[in-house]
Amino acid sequence: MASITFERVDKVYADGTKAVDDFDLEIDDGEFMVLVGPSGCGKTTALRMVAGLEEISSGVIRIGDRVVNYVPSRDRDIAMVFQSYALYPHLSVYENIAFGLKVKKVPKNEIDRRVNDAARILDLEALLKRKPRALSGGQRQRVAMGRAIVREPAAFLMDEPLSNLDAKLRVQTRAVISKLQHDLGVTTLYVTHDQVEALTMGDRVAVMRKGRLQQVATPQELYDHPVNLFVGGFIGSPAMNVIEATLERNNGQLAADFGKQSLRLSDEVEAQRPALKDFEGRKVVVGIRPEHLEDASLALNGNRPTLLGNVVLREALGSEIVLHFVVDARPAVTEEVLELAEDVGTELPEAAHETTLVGRFDAHSRLKEGEAANVAVDTTELHFFDPETGLGIYGRDTTKGEAA
Repeated sequence: MASITFERVDKVYADGTKAVDDFDLEIDDGEFMVLVGPSGCGKTTALRMVAGLEEISSGVIRIGDRVVNYVPSRDRDIAMVFQSYALYPHLSVYENIAFGLKVKKVPKNEIDRRVNDAARILDLEALLKRKPRALSGGQRQRVAMGRAIVREPAAFLMDEPLSNLDAKLRVQTRAVISKLQHDLGVTTLYVTHDQVEALTMGDRVAVMRKGRLQQVATPQELYDHPVNLFVGGFIGSPAMNVIEATLERNNGQLAADFGKQSLRLSDEVEAQRPALKDFEGRKVVVGIRPEHLEDASLALNGNRPTLLGNVVLREALGSEIVLHFVVDARPAVTEEVLELAEDVGTELPEAAHETTLVGRFDAHSRLKEGEAANVAVDTTELHFFDPETGLGIYGRDTTKGEAA
């Protein structure tokens, strides 16, 4: 096992495109690190540079204590698992897993031990004589992982390995990979576009945007304390709601004004984010996670401020209801918000004074499409961002050791 270190790494292509920009990241020995971000953010390029499949333009990459900038891929002691399974169709599962070891002329009894160990770990023992065409997608991916395991590498590199699987298999295989990495303790760099994968699998998660690291932290820290609007909007499903508001103080109480509506902020909110006082009388972007909205008639805390809206879509999921409702408030339109909307293929509303919010409501809510909704807001869980810089408004140093 070994750590992986990026020191001020750049990747610039011949046409001038800067795919990775001043990239600093240290992955600890045995850690599961996930690189996540929108398409084209540079995450796969970063992984390919570790693998030796892309030359770096400047900076240093280390695997363990060894600088590998100019070390051939085959000599880096890493194993890769790709989006495509890349199995040999004419070989059995056993032969596919053993192939790399045979090429390296590993003794036959050692090959047999390693292949059978990998098959046992991945529950492939009953499938060793089958050809790939007789396997499901999830089984093929496990064979590809077995081929990586038998090499007993210093590090695993995984490039969107679940993207070809259907939703159910993705969840199952996600659990397999997580348990496998935990049991083997091998340093793993995992690339994905799916932030749910990132949050459920990574010891730490590194969020990228336009080739640069935005924040590196544990999944919960990313979710609770996003360093900027991009991270806040990217992490979470359904995504964080973002609205333009003005902070005003009335009778000594700070409030976020949304057009004709207002949410008063408790002393607790001001204590948690002392920098809010610097934004009095100024516009801010307010972020509200869907689970911090609730049908006011069912809210356990009846003292919470409310927003009035009109229900446009109700999605009953059994354990909860996802409700889409329109409020009379200006949507936040910043560079970050536009980029996030483009990434998921959505468009911002044309009406300048209307915003559609998404809430995760108790399954007992009886609100229906076309009805007026009175929605309670847990203001202690609100997020605030500077619309000019996109940075989170906290009043403490949230960037140290977390953001680029």
